Amino acid sequence: MSTYVFLGPTLPVEQARAILPEAVYLPPVSMGDVYALMVQKPQRIALIDGLFERTPAVWHKEILYALSQGVRVLGSSSMGALRAAELHSFGMEGVGRIFEAYRDGLLEDDDEVALLHATAEFGYRSLSEALVNLREGLRRAEQRGLITTPAHRALLRAAKQTFYPERSWLGVLRAGAGLGLPGVELDALRDFVLRERPDQKREDAVELLQVLARGWTRAVRHCRPTSISSRRSPGSK
Repeated sequence: MSTYVFLGPTLPVEQARAILPEAVYLPPVSMGDVYALMVQKPQRIALIDGLFERTPAVWHKEILYALSQGVRVLGSSSMGALRAAELHSFGMEGVGRIFEAYRDGLLEDDDEVALLHATAEFGYRSLSEALVNLREGLRRAEQRGLITTPAHRALLRAAKQTFYPERSWLGVLRAGAGLGLPGVELDALRDFVLRERPDQKREDAVELLQVLARGWTRAVRHCRPTSISSRRSPGSK
């Protein structure tokens, strides 16, 4: 079964191949890439990472064209989650908590998954942190009693107000110190982040590849509640 995966900073290709070795791995998707891929007669196309801003993003119409040709198209984590949420009613399949949050209207802004990353030469290494990862990390930290609800709110608000290429855990911690949050909470958060490296985008990408490896006929789940904070949660704009 011919499978093509558009992947970039979310997950190293070597780790992806360990899960789904038979796939062809391509750089982050941009406008025209899905349409151009159709000459290869793919059976499955997975969108994880995609380009935007300086490069036109992948078109909805080319995804719809692929679907109309009987190609199974799935999305997760980043650009893939955005497009899957927008096109799931037309047959595109979404995988993971980020997709579910966009699908259910808990997240709406594109900048939630945006980040700065290196070029292909350097393996698309992430140079900033996606807001969805910061959200999930803060949620887990509060759930474990490492930070209080007021600290969670203040830190999330500071992260949301930061331009996406400048978002990082270090920036979040510095913002917290500048806001006068308790040092014991910030230290606990720092240790938690260093220890566990919360990365919802990566987790969703791994789940998508596992779905493809198992050959499930459908990836969308409609009943599992998402754990990602709503954009209307405290600290959001």
